[in-house]
Amino acid sequence: MSALMSDSISEISRRRTFAIISHPDAGKTTLTERLLRTGGAIQLAGNVRAKREQRKTRSDWMAIERDRGISVVTSVMTFEHAGCVFNLLDTPGHEDFSEDTYRTLTAVDAAVMVIDAAKGIEARTRKLFEICRLRDIPILTFINKMDRESQDPFALLDEVSSSLALDTAPVTWPVGRAAEFVGTYDLRKREYHLTAELAQSDPRFAQLDEEIELVRAALPEFDVASFMEGHLTPVYFGSAIKEIGVADLLNGLAEYGPRPRAQPADTRVVEATEEGLTALVFKIQANMDPNHRDRIAFARVCSGRLARGMRLKQVRTGKLIPLHAPQFFFARDRALAEEAFAGDVVGIPNHGTLRIGDTLSENEDLNFVGVPYFAPEILRRVRLDDAMKAKKLRQALQELAEEGVVQLFRPMDGSPAIVGVVGTLQLDVLQARLGAEYGVKIGYEAPPFQLARWISGEKAVLEKFLAEQRSSMAEDVDGDPVYLASSAFMMRRTADLNPDLTFRDIKDFRAVAAA
Repeated sequence: MSALMSDSISEISRRRTFAIISHPDAGKTTLTERLLRTGGAIQLAGNVRAKREQRKTRSDWMAIERDRGISVVTSVMTFEHAGCVFNLLDTPGHEDFSEDTYRTLTAVDAAVMVIDAAKGIEARTRKLFEICRLRDIPILTFINKMDRESQDPFALLDEVSSSLALDTAPVTWPVGRAAEFVGTYDLRKREYHLTAELAQSDPRFAQLDEEIELVRAALPEFDVASFMEGHLTPVYFGSAIKEIGVADLLNGLAEYGPRPRAQPADTRVVEATEEGLTALVFKIQANMDPNHRDRIAFARVCSGRLARGMRLKQVRTGKLIPLHAPQFFFARDRALAEEAFAGDVVGIPNHGTLRIGDTLSENEDLNFVGVPYFAPEILRRVRLDDAMKAKKLRQALQELAEEGVVQLFRPMDGSPAIVGVVGTLQLDVLQARLGAEYGVKIGYEAPPFQLARWISGEKAVLEKFLAEQRSSMAEDVDGDPVYLASSAFMMRRTADLNPDLTFRDIKDFRAVAAA
């Protein structure tokens, strides 16, 4: 093995790339802020409940996020701590932005599942967990808000185990409850991690000793192999807002968090330690700097070493993409990335060349799999208030659809564009961003359609169907044909009458590549 390759493998082993997932209001963004502060990445953590001038959390940087106190896009933050390079991806908690979260989970090696100690497992938590399970992503659990009235810790562990069919192994245990929650006890290292005032007094907790004996007798010890296989989750108790238990979690990620994993492609599995560079574009973000109308493609380096100045092949088109200025991100802030390794997330400035799902490769034609587009649940026709801005609206909708803000369908009969979303909050985001970033005011109208499905089949059969159903046909942002149905009944009937065509409610990169 060459010295250069040995150095690369050493660097790859230092990477910890993980997402934070949760039900809304479980404290995900607050935990993100505290992890960054604990890791030394920021001096003062933002607080979603602080005064107006102090509310700008690092990860929630868009105006609509600050105004509503929610995350609507995935933020990427890279920082170093305890000899490791952390790539932290803070995902939207609200289900209306689930597509962004699903795509982000293609780019991580682990996930931190945040649970509200009072509410336990909630519907959104369960759904995100199932996505992680499908992708074999190891999960660490952080039970948050122990400083408030909460369920019994044993009951919470039992709920995680029974609801998610996942073994639980507490790594820490809460010292006190609610207003008397003062720290954690590390079950592996057999030591207290208490608030500064208590740490100086070296207290003893008789009741805690009894609980710990019960924990050791009744629950499995943490096993790294079982965790890596997705059978077991290490559990941490804490309070993000009071910064209790956060260091436990971060140190656990550094100690046994997964190193960069192998990534499945259409022709083979790509190992992180391979010499040839490959990368997957999982997210596009436009107008992070409104003054420069920039467009950033976020790519997970899947193998090898990236160096500034490289030229990588965009497998979908065969074009060479020069990496003049790859960047590391800290939410909205950025720094030039002279080099990056497997596991890192880098931003690549481009002018619309790169799309979600694209594979970049140094020397091999392959495509990474599993970046999904889901059929929308809500369709709306876009109504333009100022007809003079029609051209600008077309451009804006194209760019924001490529970014994944909404799905865009252009009817083949020339009628106004239709946007598809999972939830109504996406419509609010689109309206707000069109006004703020493009100066275009829009409204919405209900179209005569309820469902959208991608269709495929032999060329002659497909062309005949398109001609016959022109008033119900549209093209998506990639030019792929989409059938629009007025009801579920009409969708089923049309599919039954056209058995030689395939109607799909999920589209992945392979459909994009074929466009």
